[in-house]
Amino acid sequence: MFFKNLENKNIILASGSPRRQELFKILNIPFKVIVKEVDETYDSNLKEAEITDFLARKKAAEFSNILTKDDVIITSDTIVWYNNKPLEKPKDIEDSKQMLRQLSGSKHKVFTSICLKTKNTETVISDETIVYFENLSSELIDYYVTNYKTLDKAGGYGIQDWFGLVGVKKLEGSYYNVMGFPVHKLCKELQKL
Repeated sequence: MFFKNLENKNIILASGSPRRQELFKILNIPFKVIVKEVDETYDSNLKEAEITDFLARKKAAEFSNILTKDDVIITSDTIVWYNNKPLEKPKDIEDSKQMLRQLSGSKHKVFTSICLKTKNTETVISDETIVYFENLSSELIDYYVTNYKTLDKAGGYGIQDWFGLVGVKKLEGSYYNVMGFPVHKLCKELQKL
């Protein structure tokens, strides 16, 4: 294992996201998944990474009273930021279509925060990526939301699926951050544990 310092740690990924779990497997770090339901409301005055930082901390706080000295809980949150407001996960298919219509032909920011919490420490890191969309036709949007799962993705799209191939023009920043896990920053923090 590359991360020798983690050999005696219990790494707990508190995320039901298949994308985050897949990235963790690629890192070749043994982990288990424990997901708790968390109220994801936040103060409307928060902006950009303040929102994801707050929610990643809030998710980690749910585990505070059960962590042992060898546990490391990892939580995460991602939002799309467009027109000075957050686009989170769509409520339904129509909401997903509306989000994609809004984002069509323009750029937006994606913020992801990760909280690493042990019995005695807590570290929050975040990352920002700018995503540029092609002009999206109604046919493309309809096809995408009909044939792919969009309701579990911030902004109503997944860069790693069909949409990323046809709808994304370019990125400034980390691709994996848009997937929901800025792995390059996570690895630096894991090495410090």
